[in-house]
Amino acid sequence: MGDLEIRAAVADDVPAIVAMLADDPLGAQRESPDDLRPYLAALQRLTDDPNQHLVVAAREGRVVGTLQLTIIPGLSRRGTVRSIIEAVRIHAEERGSGLGTQLIEWAIETSRSEGCQLVQLTSDKSRVDAHRFYERLGFTASHVGFKLQL
Repeated sequence: MGDLEIRAAVADDVPAIVAMLADDPLGAQRESPDDLRPYLAALQRLTDDPNQHLVVAAREGRVVGTLQLTIIPGLSRRGTVRSIIEAVRIHAEERGSGLGTQLIEWAIETSRSEGCQLVQLTSDKSRVDAHRFYERLGFTASHVGFKLQL
């Protein structure tokens, strides 16, 4: 399979990231790979914020996975710093290879190194396989999430 590199995403990675975001029934409804301008602007905002880590997993120079890790300082839980893992995607050809586990382990270790005491993530209710995956890695479905479209 070749060596895996997990590194910060750069502008040249955006087409591959967006393609992975769009490569499922949910993403196909909300992503637009034909116009990368909003994604490039978002990448710049993320790059400018030291609490944001948008990373890609690359194998032999090819982007095969991605996730966003956000570090959030807070007052609750005695001033606990927490992290949130978002937008985890694995290229279709890599699913089942252990890459997802490697990416989540990277996020957990990075969270520890950033002083986090809690790692959180959300997953759409329809992603039953993803729920099993996260539970296998030690995450518990402890809360109900809510969203409000603006």
